[in-house]
Amino acid sequence: MITGPRQSVKRARKLRSEMSLPETLLWTELRKRPGGFKFRRQHAAGEYVLDFYCAKAKLAVEVDGMAHDSEDAVIRDANRSAFLRSRDIAPTRIPATLILANIEPVVTRPTQICRERMQQQPVPLHQPPAGPPPRIGEDL
Repeated sequence: MITGPRQSVKRARKLRSEMSLPETLLWTELRKRPGGFKFRRQHAAGEYVLDFYCAKAKLAVEVDGMAHDSEDAVIRDANRSAFLRSRDIAPTRIPATLILANIEPVVTRPTQICRERMQQQPVPLHQPPAGPPPRIGEDL
């Protein structure tokens, strides 16, 4: 699980009440746990606040509106993506216009990415012990 400093957590809480229309529409669908994946909204990650985050699959979903079109925003977005990748979190960006046009395929894509990431995760070699080791002479 990734989190951020107290300042980022406070900013995330504030942003939850100030979500844009595309973010609100997407959250309405993601909170239904599509594909069995739980998403968080406005989740603090380091100094950044992610629009949506699935901890199980380590997937960050960012909604790109008009605020992401400037040169400064493109650089900030690239830095954010590099930060997330360095922590094994896959960032995916969704244009706000797609959410407003047709939300069904927009919801399907993050779910599909989550499934793919879950298949790629390594399976542990050993099971955790189911209790204390057997006493001497009681080995099976």
